[in-house]
Amino acid sequence: MPVLILVVWWFASANSTSFFYPSLHDILVAFKETWLPERLTSDLVPSLVRLAIGYSAASILGVTAGLILGRADLLASLCRPFLEFFRFIPPPVTAPIFVVIFGIDDLTKVLFIVFGVTWPVLMNAMDGARSVDSVQLDAATVLGFTRWQRFSQVIWPASLPRVFVGLRNGLAVGVIVMVVGEMLGSSDGVGYVVLESQRTFNIPVMWAGMLMLGLVGYLLNLVFLAVERRTMYWYRGLRGNLDPQRKASARMKES
Repeated sequence: MPVLILVVWWFASANSTSFFYPSLHDILVAFKETWLPERLTSDLVPSLVRLAIGYSAASILGVTAGLILGRADLLASLCRPFLEFFRFIPPPVTAPIFVVIFGIDDLTKVLFIVFGVTWPVLMNAMDGARSVDSVQLDAATVLGFTRWQRFSQVIWPASLPRVFVGLRNGLAVGVIVMVVGEMLGSSDGVGYVVLESQRTFNIPVMWAGMLMLGLVGYLLNLVFLAVERRTMYWYRGLRGNLDPQRKASARMKES
């Protein structure tokens, strides 16, 4: 499908005379001339460094807070209005607030990423911790598990599927807020290149920047899925074993 789309795009735009919709050939030429190789180090690398720092910090903060709130009902009830309030604020609209409070530097962009990524990670981690089977917890108590053993052998593995959902959603949000942050008072980064090319009416470079963002997001997603498969191999095997049992149980009920 991606190859088919590119082929259709190539031929459909081959004779384009629109200033704002250049041909795919012109976009690819601009991509090569713009990004290969100087801007890879001057703009792409700083963007990825900011994303890596902000995403890592938000993941640690979101997973830790989510697991704590997921197992502390009273604390979760007290924090729920606060969490729901900030959860539904679109991160891009808070960019001017971060600029006013923290100024225009790399720290502001990193904090902006942390703010955007934390909420999907936190909420999914909290849901994962709340969904732990009570029978498993009771069995751990009967077996004399310590508090650390209950967490490491029961709560953490049971929460991991939802945690990875939050981390994957947070990665997509992180790329979005990274670009938005770089469009506000930045002198480098992919978002800066896209905005600067739009301001100077260098439309092929603007499209090439969006193409670079799509490639970065696609590659980051591939890396994330590889890590998820390696970390969650036991979960996929468990689901594979349970599915035939569920199907057999459903057939028995139907009969």
